[in-house]
Amino acid sequence: MSKLKAKFESQIPGMRTEIRSLIKEHGSKVISEVTLKQVYGGMRGVRGLVCDTSLVPPEKGLIIRGIPLNELFDKIPEEIFWLLVTGELPTADEVKDLQAEYTKNAGVPDYVWKVLEAMPEDAHPMCMLDTAILAMEGESEFRKNYAKGMKKEDYWEPMMQDSIRILAVLPEIAAGVYRLRYKKGPRIASDPNLDWGADYANMLGIEDSDGNFAKLMRLYLTLHCDHEGGNVSAHACHCIGSALSDAYYSISGGLNGLAGPLHGLANQECLKWVLKVMEKFGGAPSNEDLEKFAWDTLNSGQVIPGYGHAVLRITDPRFDAFLAFGKEHCAEDPVFQTVSRVFDVVPGVLRQVKKIADPWPNVDAGSGALLYKFGLKEFEYYTVLFSVSRAMGMASQLIVSRAWGEAIERPKSSTTEWLKAQTK
Repeated sequence: MSKLKAKFESQIPGMRTEIRSLIKEHGSKVISEVTLKQVYGGMRGVRGLVCDTSLVPPEKGLIIRGIPLNELFDKIPEEIFWLLVTGELPTADEVKDLQAEYTKNAGVPDYVWKVLEAMPEDAHPMCMLDTAILAMEGESEFRKNYAKGMKKEDYWEPMMQDSIRILAVLPEIAAGVYRLRYKKGPRIASDPNLDWGADYANMLGIEDSDGNFAKLMRLYLTLHCDHEGGNVSAHACHCIGSALSDAYYSISGGLNGLAGPLHGLANQECLKWVLKVMEKFGGAPSNEDLEKFAWDTLNSGQVIPGYGHAVLRITDPRFDAFLAFGKEHCAEDPVFQTVSRVFDVVPGVLRQVKKIADPWPNVDAGSGALLYKFGLKEFEYYTVLFSVSRAMGMASQLIVSRAWGEAIERPKSSTTEWLKAQTK
């Protein structure tokens, strides 16, 4: 038995008892109200989900299992996944054990590559990634065990098996998609001696003589791992999984949501805006030039991409991490210099616009510039990088949900006529 499986199994009885007692004692307590505006506004702010892996307080930013993100910047993705599942940071021995599980479950089936090679040359890399995961659904241990018959309290175990298998092959699939889609040459084999993030960086084939691109990948994969349960990708994955669909169906479905322009495409839009600024001013602009360009953008009816957040009311701690990385490793790069100056100027502009509640940068305001600096310039691919990371959050939420026996998601919908009647 793997150390992760043993650790999580030991936690399940207490978790189940706590939740059952909470429901029994306080099941009728009202914890949220919903307004008509929220109903039509995408349920924004309505408390209707359980997510124990992470929390995003508006004035603090991402907290993973009780630990603020800024205390986790030096962790590698394996440590983050362990934390997401168990609520505890792993020991060095436990990290090695999880890495051994990844190695044991590695290896993308040949039929997956054949599926990807048969897709159109201009297929979107996100479509390729999601299709590859879905193509492997026949391997699902959850589906096989469910078909044979198993107890509800045991659902978490094959869900964990499927999740480990997906995470083990995901960097290889994602890197293979990059090299195939953008004609970068033959696939690069996985190196079992590298950690999850460094191996992904290596398989992409980006030149990395000083190892800084591998450092960026570890940081990138850590920062994007999870963000509560109500964002589109996490919610879609949860909803699909609540029907007892296996992890292949659920994670593929969640990543389809991540591909939407309002969710996972933001960092490429931010980078496009930065490059547009640089093109206009022939390089990194002055603060005065930036302020004028920002006002021109707003006055034309457009937004400044990367600024503002649906939940946060502070500078996103993930942006702070990318900014610190850039200042250490890319301080002379004109694109990064522009990103840094935008941070100095744009919040002051946005604070003058009354309808803007959050003038601060989110994670997407800086990540694209760093990828661009290291030579990863294919904008459409950026969401795939996001997906490899966010799969950790989705997988951990699936495992935890199956462990305590969360019910199928089935909220009540209403017609506009019924809502109109309620307002009278």
